[in-house]
Amino acid sequence: MKPVDLLNVLVKNQNVLFMNKINFLTVVGTLCIAPLALAEAVDLTKLPPASSKPNVTFAGDIKPIFEKSCIKCHSEQKPKGKLRLDTLENVMKGGGDGKVVRPGSSDKSVLIVDVARIGDEEDWMPPKNNKAHIPALTKDEVGLIRAWIDQGAK
Repeated sequence: MKPVDLLNVLVKNQNVLFMNKINFLTVVGTLCIAPLALAEAVDLTKLPPASSKPNVTFAGDIKPIFEKSCIKCHSEQKPKGKLRLDTLENVMKGGGDGKVVRPGSSDKSVLIVDVARIGDEEDWMPPKNNKAHIPALTKDEVGLIRAWIDQGAK
């Protein structure tokens, strides 16, 4: 269970689970800060460098990568984690755990950590040993996605 799921359960059941607001707020505050601490634990020095290609666009450069490696699980037909990567609008909307792209900051974008496979193995995309046998993105593909995000994710 991810922190956001646990937070939803706690909010729905706050009267049953907690006798006073201070305990409830302490738990909620901890759950909100925990993901930030986990994100900082990722070794960002392991990220491939951003591509030097100028004017990277979703339609021309990123969508083909997503179609090859992501759409089987993150499309209208099958939006795992409520995340769709089939259109720019959907990518920017994010998924069930929130936004995955921070325009201008690829190193702070969850999407990059997941596709570069430098964080928690449970979050790697595409997942290791996935049923569709989709391979990991190459360093060049990750670098191109980084450049797209750093250039504003347009």
